[in-house]
Amino acid sequence: MIQMVPSAALVGLDVVRVRVEVSITRGTPLIQVVGLPESAVREGRERIRAAAAQLGLHVPGLRITVNLAPADVRKHGAAFDLPIILGILAASGAVPGERASRTAMLGELGLAGDLRPVRGVLPIALHAASEGDVEGLIVPAANLGEARPVSGIDVRGASSLGEVIEFLRDGRPLPSARDARSQLPETVAIDEGPDLRDVRGQDRAKRALEIAAAGCHNLLLRGPPGAGKTMLARRLPAILPAMDLEESLEVTAIHSVAGRLSCGEVVTARPFRAPHHTISEAGLVGGGAVPRPGEVSLAHRGVLFMDELPEFRRRSLDVLRQPLEEGVVHVVRVRAAVSFPARFQLVAAMNPCPCGKHALGAEESPCECDEATVRRYAGHVSGPLLDRIDICLDVPPVRWRELRREPRGEPSVMVRERVMEARERATARWQGRANADMGIGETERFCRTSGEAERLLRSAVRRFGLSARAYHRVLRVARTVADLGGAGDLTATHVAEAVQYRASSLAGR
Repeated sequence: MIQMVPSAALVGLDVVRVRVEVSITRGTPLIQVVGLPESAVREGRERIRAAAAQLGLHVPGLRITVNLAPADVRKHGAAFDLPIILGILAASGAVPGERASRTAMLGELGLAGDLRPVRGVLPIALHAASEGDVEGLIVPAANLGEARPVSGIDVRGASSLGEVIEFLRDGRPLPSARDARSQLPETVAIDEGPDLRDVRGQDRAKRALEIAAAGCHNLLLRGPPGAGKTMLARRLPAILPAMDLEESLEVTAIHSVAGRLSCGEVVTARPFRAPHHTISEAGLVGGGAVPRPGEVSLAHRGVLFMDELPEFRRRSLDVLRQPLEEGVVHVVRVRAAVSFPARFQLVAAMNPCPCGKHALGAEESPCECDEATVRRYAGHVSGPLLDRIDICLDVPPVRWRELRREPRGEPSVMVRERVMEARERATARWQGRANADMGIGETERFCRTSGEAERLLRSAVRRFGLSARAYHRVLRVARTVADLGGAGDLTATHVAEAVQYRASSLAGR
């Protein structure tokens, strides 16, 4: 007799159904796992024997063959411990085999029989619900929270192997994700992080931050140490609109596959990722022997903040070019080719030179770098990458009187209201997309200029040698500026403000 227990494997963010087939025959006592299992799957044999012994369960002293079908998909991780041991117990008659064959299972076994959390529960639950070929899904209790939004399948959580056995044998109820599903709102939380009102001075930088938030534009802040670049960047999430439930599920699925869910719950706030400049290319865009999402994917629908931009490796920075254009990362390895979403907003900060004092004009603290050093430092950031940054702004040091003055700026909540109004205008125009996501044809159609605005734009293209990409990005930023002001047509004022941000990026090279 062959007993089957449904389970699933992850290939990137894609889910592959796995049939855990168990056969018990006479022969040398052993548990053999086939079907391209990697080491963590094979080591599950020892966890299974130890857990069964602790719970007083009988594992037949016969030849047990476990096949993880399909056999041409490599199986990773310890999530197959639970379906394997339940398949063995069902094949030996210890638990009802028919019920086990209709219930998908995931879970890592501890030596005492406890169930430990695993990666990828949300995408697997969504896949099982869409397929509709199983009656339910059993996951570790620590993972139950992330399955709350999934409808169409009964997802239950167990803390131990014993609870699963009692559920299959006697129908003893397990906690269900349905119990908390009604508490999910249509939109999720807004990041109530550091308030923009705390920033002294820097009115131009705050304006640039608002434009970047309204249009999902990439932003580069350049200035001396202590000018407030990082302080400004960390306040960007507080002026971004809340994610809707669909966006929240996208983000949660990525973090679940990466094993980054801190408490097994749905991600409710837009991500803010700030990797260190020593990060590798694989850590930034994803990869590894078993491809995992990188920082650009963990920042999906949120902000990727790169402080001290020139300190990152040149190759690490250049791998950002493709995801910044397409919003997706393609990772190709010998054993797998996967794609991860990466629609993030890049915010970067850098000093004007290695010592940080270039062009400050302060006699008491002159710059110690010669022009060659300054150019070499700026050259760490390639021209093609800069071409993909919509807004570049010089952030001057804060003056003494501004430091001592009481905060006078607007709080984040007021700025966020304007950002949301601008995004609503863009949503109505682009059918749910931001200005930064417009195609070339859409940009030409809805960002037309005439008269003085046309002449100003033509002059900027000639004077600064703007590429076709830079030209369209200037138009998109101008469109966002107009949306913030509630204007329908682009004027010379809107174009001038957009051009000055592009001119700043060219001035630093």
